[in-house]
Formats: sequence, structure tokens, C-alpha cells
Amino acid sequence: MAHRRIRKFNTSDTYPEQNLDNDLCQAVVTHGGKTVWLRGQCPQNLDDAVNIESHDPVEQTHKVMQNIRQLIEEAGGSMEHLVKLVVYITDVRHREAVYRTMGEDIKGVHPVSTGLVVQALARPEWLVEIDGTAVIPDDYHPRPYHWLPAVLRPACSGWRYLRPLPPWPRAARTPAQAWARWPPRM
Repeated sequence: MAHRRIRKFNTSDTYPEQNLDNDLCQAVVTHGGKTVWLRGQCPQNLDDAVNIESHDPVEQTHKVMQNIRQLIEEAGGSMEHLVKLVVYITDVRHREAVYRTMGEDIKGVHPVSTGLVVQALARPEWLVEIDGTAVIPDDYHPRPYHWLPAVLRPACSGWRYLRPLPPWPRAARTPAQAWARWPPRM
């Protein structure tokens, strides 16, 4: 199931005086699925909440969009499931840089988007904050090993990663017995 995007547009047509190239739309229709509500993402690491060192709006936006992508993937989806973004910036002069950078991550996605210029964010060094909403369809399965801890994924990467899973070993009667023999020799 794909989300229905109503009245798609590109900001290069809407704001010709600005150097923007974002794929957006006026409305997104979803049906079923699981909704992922993202907290406003700031230019800091998700694991330890340490701010990035840069005071450049482009670098801060890259980090914010990286966090959004990571959270949606951890929820079991991908950027194509992003349906809404709300962008908060502290200086209108950063708008073009922030939206141009954000546009790199949402190319072809067409979420709805609202932008606000605010007096300040929670920390004075933050120039941008973006929150979002994603809806992951019930029938979406991103990849066969998405549930494995990251430390185990490299063993599943490359050409073997793309092949279908082999059948359970014949002698296995239970999942525990099958895992004891995993991976089967090929």
C-alpha cells in the first residue's frame, strides 16, 4: 500500500526567487499501517544527546535529517513513509540552506511540510529543529534481517543478503533446533 500524495509540487516552482528543490505535496492520504510520531529532532547524536560542533545550518540540517531517517528505520520503515514535516528555524536567512539540505533527503517522497521561524529553540546553538510523522504500511517488510542487532548484520550483507532465506533444516522440528543449525551450509 502506497500513500496517496495529493497535489504534488516542487518548491522550485513555488518559490522561484529562492534556490530550492524540494518535492512536497498539499496532502497525504494514508490507510491503516502504524503511525510513527517523531519528536522534534535537533543537531545532536541520538545515542548520547551530544550536540554536533558546527554552527552551520547545512551541517545541522544534515544531522537532523540523519536522525529522522534513523528513527524511521528503527521503527521498521523507510523515508518513503514520511508524510509530514514541521521545520523550525531561528533565522529566516537560514531558510534556503535548511530547505535545500532537507530536500536531498526527501527527493521523490513528497511529504506535507510546514515551516516556522521561531525566536529561539531549546538551546541557543541550535539553528534548526524538525519534527515529522511517518506511516508505515501493515504489509511493509523492509529487509529480511531488519530485526537483527546491528552487530550481527554484517554477516548478512552483500550478495548473500539479497538471496532468499534457505528452508529450515529437515531435522529441525522446532525453531530452537533450527537456530542451533543456523546458518545452513550452502
